[in-house]
Amino acid sequence: MAKKRIIVVVEDEDAIRRGIVDALRVAGYDPVEAAEGATGLKEAQRAGVDLVLLDLLLPKMDGFAVLSELRVTRPSLPIIILTARGSEDDRVRGLRGGADDYVVKPFSARELLARVDAVLRRSPERPIPIVQIRLGDTIADCGRREIIRGEDRQMLSEMEANILLRLGSHAGRAVSREELLSCVWGIRDGAVETRAIDMHITRLRQKLSGTTDETGPEWIVTVRGKGYMLGPDVELIQSSPAGAG
Repeated sequence: MAKKRIIVVVEDEDAIRRGIVDALRVAGYDPVEAAEGATGLKEAQRAGVDLVLLDLLLPKMDGFAVLSELRVTRPSLPIIILTARGSEDDRVRGLRGGADDYVVKPFSARELLARVDAVLRRSPERPIPIVQIRLGDTIADCGRREIIRGEDRQMLSEMEANILLRLGSHAGRAVSREELLSCVWGIRDGAVETRAIDMHITRLRQKLSGTTDETGPEWIVTVRGKGYMLGPDVELIQSSPAGAG
């Protein structure tokens, strides 16, 4: 029997948390509950956790603080933020902070499970290749999920590494937002707004350039009306696993 995937639910409202937990359990997941931020962080850092559903307004430690800490200690752990209707600033801040997706309250169990399934879904056809991408003195190692700049190293989230992998494997052409939704997010019905993709690209650019200045090195170029592609000066060092034929 396949091991059930563990999902940590960090939500302080009892009724909402219990509803989420029940829906996840019925869908075959193994949910773990946390009613406040500090406990949620502790549970999310345990070995074997597959995904975190994270409310933003939490007692003791808010969701943004939990998100920030997890991106340091568990950079590849998928995180979906739960946010109140109309709080666009929270959604943008969450995506910039490294969340993989967001679900707006109130939401149905069906929508939530679709988002969870989409974030967890990964292409099983072939192993992730080892890809290193270089611009100047900076290397993005997608296999190790880190950016190397001299002695300084910064972690990439799984989503960020997968975006670079897709762009790197199609260097020389624009990759559309729809293609990123399908191949990176695993979504084929447009369930994630393209704004989510744009926010991930913005955050990835800032990490790669080491600055929030938009005039920095062109790691990722926006191709108007088509999508994104690697910049003209970016060098693809390695595009297949070592020893592959």
